[in-house]
Amino acid sequence: MDSKIIDGTKHAADIRADLKIQLVAKFNQLNFAPHFAVVLVGENPASLVYINHKRNDCKEIGIGFTLVHLTETATQEEVAEAVHKLNCDKSVTGILVQQPLPAHINAHEVVCAVAPEKDVDCLHPTNLGLVAMGQGNLLPCTPAGVVELLKREGIPIEGKNSVILGRSNIVGKPLAFLLLQEDATVTICHSKTQNLMEICRNADILIAAIGRPKFVTAEYIKPGAVVVDVGINPIGGKLYGDVDYDSVSKVASYITPVPGGVGPMTRAVLMQNCVRAVLSSLRV
Repeated sequence: MDSKIIDGTKHAADIRADLKIQLVAKFNQLNFAPHFAVVLVGENPASLVYINHKRNDCKEIGIGFTLVHLTETATQEEVAEAVHKLNCDKSVTGILVQQPLPAHINAHEVVCAVAPEKDVDCLHPTNLGLVAMGQGNLLPCTPAGVVELLKREGIPIEGKNSVILGRSNIVGKPLAFLLLQEDATVTICHSKTQNLMEICRNADILIAAIGRPKFVTAEYIKPGAVVVDVGINPIGGKLYGDVDYDSVSKVASYITPVPGGVGPMTRAVLMQNCVRAVLSSLRV
């Protein structure tokens, strides 16, 4: 029996619809709305596509949008200055620096330059620290999108053995904190983990975020497990996840597709953060 497909596109659309209603109810009354600014350095084709999606999401919901586009040769100081101007602009309530950045730019310094209260990507150390303490107002977009997908599908998390493949600061580590807040039992695996297949086969919920196309095969999956594929690997003009969908979908009870699974939810949580940031600033 094939897995049930978790439709991230549908769930993300529902979130955007809810946010639009929230905007009408709150911000029209207050005569103030979120305004989201993206800083792009260079002409990365994938980044341009992602930014266009974000622009469309903002337009659909009613969030203002600004793109600050710097050349590929922009210096560290020029990028920092662009971020500083947005920090100081009271009309801008959310800031995201599109990654990847050119090799000569120190990405960590740029992330740290964003004002924490406007850090809608939730990458600033202050915000990640709050997430670790269970006190974050802004949430890491992809990890929160994963948890939201599970909840919206009615998949139990409490007490479940949840295994995360990947320990990045963007997905693996913050996702572990969010799952712990939902009372899951969490294991993080990485390139040095021993007995990886055995650990994965004990997972009730398996989340793959390692950037290796089709790495997770049916042999890694306990029958009936929930499998969430965070991987986005472009090959030959197509996108592939970290999970071998064809084989795993015959073993798992639920599975996310690539594309159309976690990706749309990442953007939906970004929009939620844009609204949370301005509500927090207005203390509403």
